[in-house]
Amino acid sequence: MVRVLIVDDSAVVRQTMTAVLSTDPEIEVIGTAGDPYVAAERIKEQVPDVITLDIEMPRMDGLTFLKKIMSQHPIPVVICSSLADEGAQSTLRALEYGAVDIIAKPRLGTKQFLDEARVEICEAVKAAACARVHAVRPPRTVEPKLTADAILPAATHAMAETTEKVVVIGASTGGTEALKSLLESFPADTPGIVIVQHMPELFTRAFANRLDSLCAITVKEAESDDTVIRGRALIAPGNHHLLLKRSGARYFVEIKDGPLVCRHRPSVDVLFRSAARYAGPNAVGVILTGMGDDGARGMAEMKQAGAATVAQDEATCVVFGMPKEAIKFGGVDRVLPLQSIPSAILAYAR
Repeated sequence: MVRVLIVDDSAVVRQTMTAVLSTDPEIEVIGTAGDPYVAAERIKEQVPDVITLDIEMPRMDGLTFLKKIMSQHPIPVVICSSLADEGAQSTLRALEYGAVDIIAKPRLGTKQFLDEARVEICEAVKAAACARVHAVRPPRTVEPKLTADAILPAATHAMAETTEKVVVIGASTGGTEALKSLLESFPADTPGIVIVQHMPELFTRAFANRLDSLCAITVKEAESDDTVIRGRALIAPGNHHLLLKRSGARYFVEIKDGPLVCRHRPSVDVLFRSAARYAGPNAVGVILTGMGDDGARGMAEMKQAGAATVAQDEATCVVFGMPKEAIKFGGVDRVLPLQSIPSAILAYAR
C-alpha cells in the first residue's frame, strides 16, 4: 500500500486528489495539508511514502518546502501543478531540486478526460513510491554556447551517407534529470534525436527550452513535420503521441492525438514502433528510467528491425521499471550506466 500525503492550499484540489487517489486499491491517502507547516506536522505523525505537492502556497512556497525535505529527510515528491505557462519554470526547478515527477491538477472535463487523468495521477504516485531519492547535488556551472559548432555542425563521414542515423529515446519517472545528463554530454554534430518523456502538456516546451540553454545541441518541443537533423533533439509535446516518419533520405516527425497507449500519451511504444518501421537498422533506441512497460514492445520491434538498442542499468535508474521490462521482452542489446550511454550512442551512430 502506497501512503500519500496531499499538500495543496486549495481545499477543492485536496478533496479531488483524495477522491482520485482513493479509487486505486493500492493507494491510501493518509492525510492532507493546506500549507507546508501543516504538512511538516503531518509528517512528524506519520511519514508518507509519497507527497503530492503544490508549488504556489501561502506562508511557504512548495520549492522551499521541497528543498527542506530533500536536504533533511528525502521522500519521493510528485509536483501537482496547474497547466500554466508562468508556473512551468518553477515546476521544472522542482525536478532539479529532487522531485521525481510532475502531474497536472485534476480539473473538470469529460468522463474520458477524468478517467485518463485518474490513470495518469495514480500511475505517477505508484511510480514515485518505487523511486530512489537522495539529497540533491548542486547544479554544475553552464558554459555559454560560443562556438560556431552550435550553429554549423562539423562535417563527418556520416553526413555523406544517404541514410542518416537517428536516435530515439524513451523515459518516464526520473527521466527529466537523466535526459539532462545525457543531452549535456553530446557534441554539436550528434545525430538527430527524438524523445518521448512522460510529462504533462505545456511543461514539455519549458523543459525543451531549459535543455536548449544547457546543451551544445539544439533542443525544442516537436511540431509536426519538423525534420530530424544532426545537432537537434525533438521532444514530444505533452498529451500528444510522436511518430518518426521518413520521406526519401529525410526523417521527420508527426504529432498525433489518440488514446493512451501503455497508460501514457505520449507513449514510448508509439515512437519506438515508428522507428522500427521507418528507420530500421539506421535507428538507435535508448530506454531510460521509468515505471511500467511503455517502450518494451516497441524496443523489441526495433531490435528485430536491425536497430541498436540500449537500456539504462538499475544502479543509475530512479525507477528500474521500463528498462527492466524491455530487457525481459528481449529487446535490449546492451545495459549500461547512464554516464556510459552517450559514448555508446555515438559509437553506434558511426
